[in-house]
Amino acid sequence: MLTVSQLRRHFRITTLSILFNFYTPSIAAQQYSLPESGSRLIGERVQHEVKVGDYFHALSQQYNIGLIALMASNPTVDPFLPLPGTMLELPTQMLLPNVPRRGIVINLPELRLYYFPKNTSKVHVFPVGIGREGRATPQMDSFIQSKLKNPAWTPTSKTRAEYLQKYKMILPAIVQAGKYNPLGDFALRLAHGHSNYLIHGTNQAFGIGMRISAGCIRMNPVDIEWLYNNVNINEPVKIINKPIKSTLEPDGKRYLEVHSPLSSNMLDDSDSKKDILKILEIDNSVDKMTIDKAILLHHGLPININI
Repeated sequence: MLTVSQLRRHFRITTLSILFNFYTPSIAAQQYSLPESGSRLIGERVQHEVKVGDYFHALSQQYNIGLIALMASNPTVDPFLPLPGTMLELPTQMLLPNVPRRGIVINLPELRLYYFPKNTSKVHVFPVGIGREGRATPQMDSFIQSKLKNPAWTPTSKTRAEYLQKYKMILPAIVQAGKYNPLGDFALRLAHGHSNYLIHGTNQAFGIGMRISAGCIRMNPVDIEWLYNNVNINEPVKIINKPIKSTLEPDGKRYLEVHSPLSSNMLDDSDSKKDILKILEIDNSVDKMTIDKAILLHHGLPININI
């Protein structure tokens, strides 16, 4: 059963979807320089002062960050009516996932895609939509099997049944490219299972940075176009599920970044949480109360946990 706060959040997200379904602002890709050896902290802390007419969805598009990530980093601010003058924390600083820095890496709880181009010192970070509850995006070690421009959509029998039940709509066996195709103009097919998982665009202006798809990875149209033009066939793709990230930086500072888990018990079972508990046992320089607060609130921002 959903809690009152979860119901309220669901209502707000649903209403936001209705309000901004046709809003299509421009978006700028987020590019970061890779940190020095031994470091995982990238980006800078950025704040935004709310002005009249600022709404979370528009701001998420302006800064190319996920809507849920923006809500998580500002949990006390009303996403509908943020008061002018309010200083918002933007999730533009983060810890790189603790995996090899090559190809595409997607961390599901972050709702972020990282792309590490070969022979460069850069990483490109994009917000993504992932599979909703009951249609979860799987973890995988895969690669890009093919690149599709103007892809046709072949909905599965399960998807067609859902459309019929929820929307009283009979989907055709194949939806050709065009404004009614939910895959958008570009797609990357992953070599996983029956090759039915895609990283693709969208014909909607809402849903990026949320758990909303039928299992595929959804990107803003300009983001998937950029990615399509920059990745190659056979590029590695790694999808992980790590709600907790931590690092000991070369300067001796420890950072902790906690995201909302995909399931209610995931934080308790997380290997990352076990790693944090080990740190507490061996490192007297960290603040246990700060760690407990971060794990409880999961704001999705890197927090210095040194005393």
